[in-house]
Amino acid sequence: MTQLGLDVWDDELRVRVERRLWALAEELLANGQSVILEWGHWARVERDEKRLGARALGVGVELHYLDVPLEELIERAHRRQASGEWTASPMTRAHFEQWATIFQPPDEEELLLFDEPVIEA
Repeated sequence: MTQLGLDVWDDELRVRVERRLWALAEELLANGQSVILEWGHWARVERDEKRLGARALGVGVELHYLDVPLEELIERAHRRQASGEWTASPMTRAHFEQWATIFQPPDEEELLLFDEPVIEA
């Protein structure tokens, strides 16, 4: 979104972009292609929706979950911002602390619903 000159903090726009990307992903999956969804999915309901949608198309679904401590996430964001790689408004400690309160990590029960779940640190 940043490369297109769009505001990554515009929630309404982000929802529209994600909806369109999912529609494109469904088309690709229906045509036998693999796709990687690399946005959000912070809540189980979001992961369930995509997993069930893909299963309805008859495809396998993997979950790659990166279990990274909050301090490391903050440090990585600071490094991206310092390097110039991240050009949108800075992600602050307050952002990460707020996001940590709404993120729902997958539990063992949920992981069993995926083909080959991968948990990485």
